[in-house]
Amino acid sequence: MLVRNCAGGVIFHNNKVFLLKNEKDEWVLPKGIIRKGDFSSEVAVRRVYEETGINAEIVTTAGCTNYEFFSVTRQRPVCNKITWYIMRSQNEDYKVNTEEQFTDGGYFEVEDAIRRITYSQDKSLVSLSFKKIKEIECITV
Repeated sequence: MLVRNCAGGVIFHNNKVFLLKNEKDEWVLPKGIIRKGDFSSEVAVRRVYEETGINAEIVTTAGCTNYEFFSVTRQRPVCNKITWYIMRSQNEDYKVNTEEQFTDGGYFEVEDAIRRITYSQDKSLVSLSFKKIKEIECITV
């Protein structure tokens, strides 16, 4: 099995979270593979920008998820291990990167986003991240 370490962002602006729709019609969060010598936090910020056009700042870590799938192109199973970061954007500006095979995206109220998100792990991740950023904002305000 091919194991890939990845990093991604759960991006919030006010009470909304950003989602992308991929070529399979799945609503997902932006993420990318960590290459040798990269730090996960740098990969998360870079991939968020490359996939969404959003300049987001990391607030804190969100946790980790793993998922496995069979890669048709590689003809073998793949396990993605993803380190997630809670991020904040200063505005709702974005530009979905269609060259990365994303077809749609946007900021959604958290409850609406959770209904849209394809994978249950990502639903839980967004829910917990929203609670965490609200706690941090109450402490820092």
